[in-house]
Parts: sequence; C-alpha cells; structure tokens
Amino acid sequence: MSQQEHPFAPFIRILGKGKNGSRALTQEEAHQAMRMILNDEVEPEQLGAFLMLMRVKEESPEELAGFVAATRECLELPDTQLQVDLDWSSYAGKRRHLPWFLLSALLLAESGVRIFMHGASGHTAGRIYTKDVLGHFGMTPCNSIADAIDKMEQNNFAYLDLEQLSPKLHQIIELRPVLGLRSPVHTLSRLLNPFKAPYVLQGIFHPGYRPMHQEAAILLEQPHLAVIKGEGGEIERNPDIACLVQSVHDGEMSDEEWPPMFKRRHVKDADLNLDQLAALWNGTHEDEYAEASVVGTVAITLKMMGRADSIESAEAAAREMWENRNRERYGAAA
Repeated sequence: MSQQEHPFAPFIRILGKGKNGSRALTQEEAHQAMRMILNDEVEPEQLGAFLMLMRVKEESPEELAGFVAATRECLELPDTQLQVDLDWSSYAGKRRHLPWFLLSALLLAESGVRIFMHGASGHTAGRIYTKDVLGHFGMTPCNSIADAIDKMEQNNFAYLDLEQLSPKLHQIIELRPVLGLRSPVHTLSRLLNPFKAPYVLQGIFHPGYRPMHQEAAILLEQPHLAVIKGEGGEIERNPDIACLVQSVHDGEMSDEEWPPMFKRRHVKDADLNLDQLAALWNGTHEDEYAEASVVGTVAITLKMMGRADSIESAEAAAREMWENRNRERYGAAA
C-alpha cells in the first residue's frame, strides 16, 4: 500500500525539481508554505530541505512577501492604539566596528520618533548583538510584545528579540550552525514590521538583496522604505564610503547615492570597547568616524521620513540633533 504524500511535499518539489523543472513559489504558495511551517505542520527533514533549496536559488520578492504576510498573521499582537513611526531591524550583529547605529536610533527617539527595533542574537559566533549591548545604556531588552509597547510609550524606543516576537522564526534562525548557511528567515524577519510603521529602514550586507527588499515592500504595500548596504549588515552608514540609498515611496522605487563624509578612510580600532558607546553619547569619548556614522545614519532616516529635502539639509539637521542631545540621558557606560 503506497504512502500518502505529505501536504508540504509539493512546495519542496516546486523548488527542487531540477534545473529545468523547478521554479519559484508564487506569493500565495509562499504564504501557504510559511503558514504550515509556523504551525508546525512540516517534518524536520522537510524544513531543512525547504530552507536549503530556498537558500540555493535565493528568495524572490513574491516569496518574501508571502512569507512576511503569513508570519504577520501568526504574530500574537495585543490590541493597542500605539502608533509606531519607524521599524528598525537588527539581525546581523557587528564584528568590525561597534554598533554605532544604536546611538542613531536613540537620537531619533529623543527627538520624538517612536521606534520599534527587533532582531536576533547569538546565531553567528564572534559578533556583537543589540540585545547584549543595551545594558551599556542602562536599558534592557523587552521580554514580550506587551513590554515593548510599554517601553515605546515611555521612551519612544524598544528592542524585542525575535525569540519573543516569533519563537518559531527564532528556532529556524538558530539552525544556522547546523545547516551551515543562513536561511530565508534572516531576510523575511527584517521585513516583518509588526506594528505597521509607515517608515522602514533596512541594512543589507549583500547588495543584490537591496532591490529584492524594495520590490517586496511594494508587494506588501509598505508606504516608505530605505535600504542601504549597512556596515556589517546593520542599519549603519559607513561615512568613509559612498552610500547608495535605495528607497520606496508610495509604490515607486528610487535610488540616490550619498557621497562619502570624509576624503580619507579611517583606520579601524584594534579593539572594540563597548564602554565607548555611552561615552561617545555623553561626550567623554571622541571618535570622528563614530560621530559621523551616527549623524549619517540619522540623516538618511530624516530624508526617508520627509523631514529634509536634500542630502545637505538632512546631514545638517542630523548634526544639529547630535550637538543638542541630552548628554546626561544615558550617563556613563554601565
């Protein structure tokens, strides 16, 4: 007696039927496949095969949009009237430089921009993750979505790890050491925007993924998005090099190249001292590169949000915000 085919098997067959027979999933197929994964309706062998087939061919915008839509449906969000302005993802971790982007986010939050930051930690050895850095600002990661809502109401900023936001996606990301490769979850998680913020920032290490994020944002009807090749894959401008900002505004894609902020490149610090993060904020540590990285990242955000109409005015406004920051807000490093 023949065994009945598993309902998830067709999705694997679509992706893996050979060079001439395979194809990408449609947006609806991707939606169905991710729903089954999130509902634990697939076998472990099927999940591994699916993830690696997706990794080999790389995700299409339609697949990403389907994955994101399915995940959003599975998130357990409490009823809230909270309006989040900016969705900020932090999944890469830093290795070469300190996570200066955190100061950019905190500077924007101080100016009244309500930010929801989400990310993952520990999936790649030797990297510095946001979750582990917040203590240097006297802050803690949120322990639930409800906690994140409270923190945003109080401080305009909250960080929630994917482990609390979507335990199943976190479980899949944790498979990286087992599979040896990243999976589509690293990409789709960046696009989750669970609070439907009108503005989304993306930092991508591999340039080929940037148009994919733009096109997926349009399919998801995301009003405004800006994606850059962020330093280390985080949302952080490297002020030493030109920065291509690829945006979406009301369904239209556009590209704009921002020039370097310095004529010469800086030498990277030999050691990464986390105490320097809060010290830069309170003015007891000076670092030309770090300061420009903070200001440059804020400038890209201001222009994306329509708070500046040119590169020059955005950088000037960001510089003024930095100079007028409350230096005592975070005190010395914890």
